[in-house]
Amino acid sequence: MSPHTPYGPQYGQSPHILIAGGGIAGLTAALALHAAGFERVTVVEAAPAIRPVGAGLNLMPNAVRELDALGLLDALEAGALRTRELRYYHRSGGLISRERRGLAAGYRWPQLSVHRGHLQQVLAGAVRARLGTAALVTGVRVTGVELLPGGRPRLRLEHREGPVKGRASLEPDVLVGADGIRSAVRAALNPTEGGPAWNGMLVWRGVSRMPARAVGSFMFIAGDDRQKAVVYPMGRPTGPDREVLVNWALARPADTPGAAGEEGLRGDWNRPAPVESFLPYYEGWEFDGVSVPAVLRAADTAHLYPMVDREPLDRWTHGRTTLIGDAAHAMYPIGSNGATQSIVDARALAHALALHPDPAEGLAAYERERRPAMTALQHANRQLGPEVVINLAHARAPHGFTDIHQVIPAEELAAIAGRYAATGAFDPTTVNQGSPYETVVPAP
Repeated sequence: MSPHTPYGPQYGQSPHILIAGGGIAGLTAALALHAAGFERVTVVEAAPAIRPVGAGLNLMPNAVRELDALGLLDALEAGALRTRELRYYHRSGGLISRERRGLAAGYRWPQLSVHRGHLQQVLAGAVRARLGTAALVTGVRVTGVELLPGGRPRLRLEHREGPVKGRASLEPDVLVGADGIRSAVRAALNPTEGGPAWNGMLVWRGVSRMPARAVGSFMFIAGDDRQKAVVYPMGRPTGPDREVLVNWALARPADTPGAAGEEGLRGDWNRPAPVESFLPYYEGWEFDGVSVPAVLRAADTAHLYPMVDREPLDRWTHGRTTLIGDAAHAMYPIGSNGATQSIVDARALAHALALHPDPAEGLAAYERERRPAMTALQHANRQLGPEVVINLAHARAPHGFTDIHQVIPAEELAAIAGRYAATGAFDPTTVNQGSPYETVVPAP
């Protein structure tokens, strides 16, 4: 059940909550707030339209649990694949470990591999259907935030599209910064912070379409201490050839010949990159019948990004303004936690606001719950999270192995995975207790 929010005739009009950013975090927050009884929620998105762009992502069971609570699971699964196994490989081809995932690991909810565009379209469609088309406004960018006496935010907006162009200001009751790693809201609250932190690695990402038999049904991460590959199918096979979409991501240091360094990428974080420019580094990479070069050659396009995160903040909330998702805690793309934790943020935020008549108190309660855990997860990802097993295997057996347990004992492998799951509170025991954001607040 959704909580009864302490707004209404007894308390006055429901507050106007403005969400800056129409990505996964912002759209989920709008739906969660609506489900919690908030009637005046607006999402503003800088892009001219919500389009199905991007590559793939994995949603961990704790995020799927929250989307299920919002009534979105069936629509999401129509374009997703239930991930049941994750494998780690040494660059030489040796299997380091295999982990059951989602339902196969005893969770009550699946882990889902899905195209980001499908997820965003499901969320945007639900926002328009439930909150009304006027609740999602595109072509509007937040360019500044000022905190008024009492903590209320005043926004400066730039209308870039539509019948009304130009600049305006707005004073919502609550502002939620969900505007990503380069968040304007975060920058306004932390004017001396600087930009994202780069670790010297580059990432190439793309999506291929291939016969399902050529890519198997598992997700894998392979490599050594210098370069890695992540490959997994997403969505259901279609057509006479039973083809599936395959997401892939490759990481190498910026000293790769022909690759742009930090300066070259500073102004363009979504740079097209010809597959031929990085394919040679992955020739011969094959893992249990899945050929990485074949996957790469099947891609229409690829894009190059710097691997960046943000320094953990000591504070997300200022008065009636707070941050969620990448705006709050952008982390390295490790452990399938980017979109996952954004979704959990959204539900936690709505729940906290519903429990507290004073919005500032609600935002503070949300931060008390989420910020310490997300800071720990950011630090864990900087230490490579569960993917550290690849580096350990390479360091201890650079030329490969015949028995991984002579290189990394089974107990050590299990401990690495268990510690990471506990850091993000997505171990089966915790997740299977059900959503902590469904408490019913007695109506006054």
